[in-house]
Amino acid sequence: MKLHNAMWPGLVGKEPGTDHPPISLDRMLELTAKASVDGQKFDGVDLFLFHPHTDPDASESDLRKMADKIAAKNLAVGSLVAPVWPGTVGDSAMGSVEQRAKFIDAVRKACRIARILNEHGVRKYGVIRIDSATGTKAAAKNEKKAIKEIAATFREAGMVAAGHGERLAAEGEVCWGGMHSWKSMVSLLEAVDMPGTVGFQADLAHTYLYMLGVNSPKTAILKKGKGGKYSQKDFDKAYTKLTDALRPWTIDFHVAQNDGTVHGTGSHDKTGRHCPADDPNGKLDIPACSKRWLEGAAGRGIRHICWDGCMFPNALLEKQETWNTVLRAMISVKKAIA
Repeated sequence: MKLHNAMWPGLVGKEPGTDHPPISLDRMLELTAKASVDGQKFDGVDLFLFHPHTDPDASESDLRKMADKIAAKNLAVGSLVAPVWPGTVGDSAMGSVEQRAKFIDAVRKACRIARILNEHGVRKYGVIRIDSATGTKAAAKNEKKAIKEIAATFREAGMVAAGHGERLAAEGEVCWGGMHSWKSMVSLLEAVDMPGTVGFQADLAHTYLYMLGVNSPKTAILKKGKGGKYSQKDFDKAYTKLTDALRPWTIDFHVAQNDGTVHGTGSHDKTGRHCPADDPNGKLDIPACSKRWLEGAAGRGIRHICWDGCMFPNALLEKQETWNTVLRAMISVKKAIA
């Protein structure tokens, strides 16, 4: 199993002119390449396909130069994040005809970049990541209708991806309409009905909030008892229910830590807080929880796992030791599933 680092923590929740400005792709690559634990290194990176890291309309020549730069650091490219949100290329997956067309166009542009990176040789595995690009309030008005509309858009996007030899992974996150609970996520994937082409991207931090029922209390499966605590037995039972429901759909995986709270920065809505891998308040046994999701991973085409430190403070992102700690956690997952 290859170990990757995500580049988008340098972008998501970052705003120019604030105390958390965007961190360049070059700097994120440098920090990743320098990370080392007992001689082990990261194998690659997952990319965010929008400015300032990547121009979604960049020329083939410029994309090959980017690929050369990544390969020169002995890193591969894995999964790609399509710019599906309003303000990037895309728009709401349950919006107007024009908005949905923008969503599909974002996937098409991502597939074009994937093809160029594949032909270059820097990318040999990975998926294209999407979400509904829709807030929970818009979808909550009529959830069944929202899921039906989002599924139709995802299905069309899946056909575009399949035509390019790519797969789409929908990220389960409580801030996305129609995907804000584990039950709605399962319903959406079943409605799309393209297993093997449109699947699930599981993130340890986000899926933990699925169990707590954040943004969907009625679907909570991990109830806190006296003192706001739960037993390990209760956790294991809830985690089994969660992973049994979504693991068969899982084709991409993010290692992360969460302290049970939500967090948002910049334009990004509140979602599962990504904590440092060694955060003392972390609620997850990272290797044990990852192992649940990664059972049968090879059969679902998963060849790499990626760390997600989305919305970490810049001061933390800029510390080299942060990435050594992350790599150490990734190595522990690799050992757990060996």
